[in-house]
Amino acid sequence: MLDPLRRRDAEEWSRARLANEAWLAPWEPTAAASWAARHTPSAFRAMRRVVLRRAGLGMTLPFAVRVDGRLAGQVTVDNIVRGALRSGNLGYWIDRSVAGRGIASLAVALVCDHVFGAVGLHRLQADIRPENVRSQQLVHRLGFRQEGLLRRYLDIDGEWRDHRSFALLAEDSPNGVLARWSSRIPR
Repeated sequence: MLDPLRRRDAEEWSRARLANEAWLAPWEPTAAASWAARHTPSAFRAMRRVVLRRAGLGMTLPFAVRVDGRLAGQVTVDNIVRGALRSGNLGYWIDRSVAGRGIASLAVALVCDHVFGAVGLHRLQADIRPENVRSQQLVHRLGFRQEGLLRRYLDIDGEWRDHRSFALLAEDSPNGVLARWSSRIPR
């Protein structure tokens, strides 16, 4: 299930992020504070305030991913630009305990359909480190196409890291990204 980040998610988010440090840290932006300090309940509340302010301005769309009612990840479309571009940047994380079950792919597919439909965006971009093979496989399964290499693009895990840039356009999946994802599930 996808829904908004709730104030009461703070403790659960903190526990999930702390438990998944080894799984998530290699893909996260460099920060001066420790992982533990950046993933406290109060850090969640501060992040949520910023995200909700940006959402109110139409600049971001944050979604909590829930599995059996439990917070298990997040999908965010950020840096939304309107006008002639109508684009956003896709980011996501999933709890390792539910990884490999198609949950992240399903969540991203649902978000793609939402932003191409109700939100009216035309393009989603996902920038992924070359070493993050699982994430590249996820976007590829959903129809994203690699468009280029961004050299030393972001300061991730303590160093400037290259990223592969992938994009999906609204017309790339005329029947919807969820339909594309569903058609790939073995029956």
